[in-house]
Amino acid sequence: MKLIRFGEPDREKPGLELEDGTRLDLSDAISDYTPDFFACGGLERLKALAAAPQAFPRVPAAVRLGAPVARPGKFIAIGLNYRRHAAETGNPIPHEPILFTKYNSSICGPADDTVVPRGSTKLDYEVELAFVVKDKVRYLASERDALAHIAGFMVCNDVSERNFQSERGGQWVKGKSCDTFGPLGPWLVPAEDVPDFDRLDLKTLVNGQVRQSSNTRDMIFGVPHLLWYMSQFFTLEPGDICTTGTPEGVAHGMKPPGFLKPGDLVELTIARLGAQRHKVVPPR
Repeated sequence: MKLIRFGEPDREKPGLELEDGTRLDLSDAISDYTPDFFACGGLERLKALAAAPQAFPRVPAAVRLGAPVARPGKFIAIGLNYRRHAAETGNPIPHEPILFTKYNSSICGPADDTVVPRGSTKLDYEVELAFVVKDKVRYLASERDALAHIAGFMVCNDVSERNFQSERGGQWVKGKSCDTFGPLGPWLVPAEDVPDFDRLDLKTLVNGQVRQSSNTRDMIFGVPHLLWYMSQFFTLEPGDICTTGTPEGVAHGMKPPGFLKPGDLVELTIARLGAQRHKVVPPR
């Protein structure tokens, strides 16, 4: 079972993609995959709907997919969370997770264009495993409790403008939150269907050349620890998104740097979670 949202930007409808690739339009049964959907046990209801696919209209394969989650309250990100990525950037291994935010206005679909922001000189890509919070979480007692509070996993491209991020006052959010800098999907896969989230292959290609090729085993802080850790500082709510850091091979770690430019094609995959495909386009 894979949760999808389809249609024009800001007008997406909820659906499901089945194992055979068939896409179902669930908009007559579910309003959308909002925080309220997750808070009210929506995933359990989806299982029943998926068992009767003949009851729902089909969605043509050519229809655009949007981000699988609608209107999340928070979009949280983790910095320097892969050992080899920390090494390529010349940074020490963090003693605690590095948290920052991406504004929700950066969220877009898994095949939408990446728009170069005005004034950009150092545009970068970051393939990442993201998870969605299922219910309200505050002060988790231990990491062992964390997985019960995760709705599912998906692909995120933490698009970054390194000049804005590191050379314009040191506040990461400026380099992480431009429009189209938060592609999500193509699917949200329920957590119970991804028991190997801690050993998934990740890959990024730019114009067909492999730039990133790693595995979530290289994470410094695993998913359960991240959710536990965040809950010690602020309340996480249903539908909140956390993207968990990128492996080595980013553009600013190359010698010379391989920053993106208009016309480039960026393709990202995570095993079992699907693929993204983005064309880099000039400022609008």
